[in-house]
Amino acid sequence: MRILSIFAALFLLVGNVYAQTYEEYIKKSYDFLDKNDLVSAEESLKAAMRLEPGNPTNYALLSNLGTIQRRQGKLEEALTSYSAALSRQSKNIGILENRASLYSELGETEKALNDYTTLLLIDPTHQEALYCRGLLYIQLKNFIWAEQDFDKILEVNEKSVRGRLGHAILEKMRGNYDESERIFNYLINEMPRDWILYEGRADLYFMMGKNARAMADINRVFVESTPSAALYVLRGKIKLSQYEKEPAALDFQKALDMGYDKAVIEELMKMTK
Repeated sequence: MRILSIFAALFLLVGNVYAQTYEEYIKKSYDFLDKNDLVSAEESLKAAMRLEPGNPTNYALLSNLGTIQRRQGKLEEALTSYSAALSRQSKNIGILENRASLYSELGETEKALNDYTTLLLIDPTHQEALYCRGLLYIQLKNFIWAEQDFDKILEVNEKSVRGRLGHAILEKMRGNYDESERIFNYLINEMPRDWILYEGRADLYFMMGKNARAMADINRVFVESTPSAALYVLRGKIKLSQYEKEPAALDFQKALDMGYDKAVIEELMKMTK
């Protein structure tokens, strides 16, 4: 019995030595992030919160947890984490922005708009929120409100690329192609290595029926940068319009592999048969 009691005491002693504190779990989460070990980083943050569930700084851990889950593709879990963080810090601009962008990614446009609007009530000059809300208004064809958001950006910062890019996209969707092209040309002249501008102009050229110009912009992005899934879809559409069905299908499949909307790709694939 004495031997057992000694072992029990040793076990408790070792347990205390190796027990990790709240701060140590947080530090470990950062160490795991540096190694891109997202699963372990997630578990470290959860362990910290289990250890001190009432810690007032847990809102920050929940926000970080949401971002880590989002990077793993656990979008619904990330949404739960962001919402839990906001239940503790309802006016935190960073968390509102994260949840709004996640709602946008999930196709929850109205909820994303609500978060961006809440954020802008706190900080009316937040340029990224104004830009993102303006894009959501374009999706809803609420062009007047979108224009107001992009104008506000330029009022805050007359040199803003986001503000002008927003107007270029807006004019494209309004069907004012010449004005949209003028803005894209200006932006590309000012920032010739900003590849998102070439993607935007390529889409505009496709809508204008100028496929050769669209492909020139697309090819430049493919050569000098990393193309997005949307750019693969755009290139596939151009190839499809030129009756190059097999190469188009390859582009659509690549976009799907990169996470593009499956329902959209399925409809495009039907046209490659």
